[in-house]
Amino acid sequence: MTELLDPRVDFVFKRIFGSEQNKDVLLAFLNSTFIETGESPLTEITVVNTYTDKDSPEDKQSILDIKAKTLEGKLINIEMQLFNPYNMEKRTLFYWSEMYFHQIKKGENYSLLKKCVTINILNYSCLDNERYHNVFHLREDHTGIGLTDDIEIHVMELTKLDEYSVPMEKGGLVNWLLFLKGIDTSNWEVLAMNEPMLKKAMDTLEFLSQDASTRMAYDARMKALSDEKSMIEGARAEGAAKGKLEGKREMARELLTLGVDLSAIVKASGLSEDEIKKLLPKQ
Repeated sequence: MTELLDPRVDFVFKRIFGSEQNKDVLLAFLNSTFIETGESPLTEITVVNTYTDKDSPEDKQSILDIKAKTLEGKLINIEMQLFNPYNMEKRTLFYWSEMYFHQIKKGENYSLLKKCVTINILNYSCLDNERYHNVFHLREDHTGIGLTDDIEIHVMELTKLDEYSVPMEKGGLVNWLLFLKGIDTSNWEVLAMNEPMLKKAMDTLEFLSQDASTRMAYDARMKALSDEKSMIEGARAEGAAKGKLEGKREMARELLTLGVDLSAIVKASGLSEDEIKKLLPKQ
């Protein structure tokens, strides 16, 4: 059997959930998401930025998230993150605000603004709890009353699914997430038992995995993601190193101000004598 592509890779994720022919798959996934939080199921959606064969998965400018719109005008953005881009919280708010902002033109009435929902599916942990699905709204601290229902952010962490290693026979969101996490195919039948659209998602993944051109595009996307991850982590390491060095310099400056002996400052800060001498005020 051909090795399956990883459905967590954004390029593959969009092929499964973001194409026009798989709109019913996306609708089923969204309904599993919203039903779990007590909301009414959707009856129809429009995929705003559908996947096309002209999309270039190795191109950093490619739009590999999924945007959908409900009959009532609610906007939904779904993004799959294989690697930690860091600052996820701020990044999420930035993209949510862009989606909200671009609904109306300058001078139009604010009443035209519709609810915007962001769904982040993460292949890493970022929230300090054990829940695999967290939902955020804008509420008052003491009373819990909502300021507006227009903002809704879902964070799904695949790393917190360990206790659900066995598929849930009743179906639901957890089965969709287990599929994305890469549960063994021997469990697929149980996984899709009460989720017929999940079976279609599985069939799509198998089809894509057997297609030579898709595998070439997949390899290119994996290389681009790996390069991006290396650059981000390299920049963070460099920033951390610079931060440590500046901390040492600040300590040395304070000790110099207090008149501490140079040899003692070398021992305390870890800086060389020459480095410390450069910190002395210019005469």
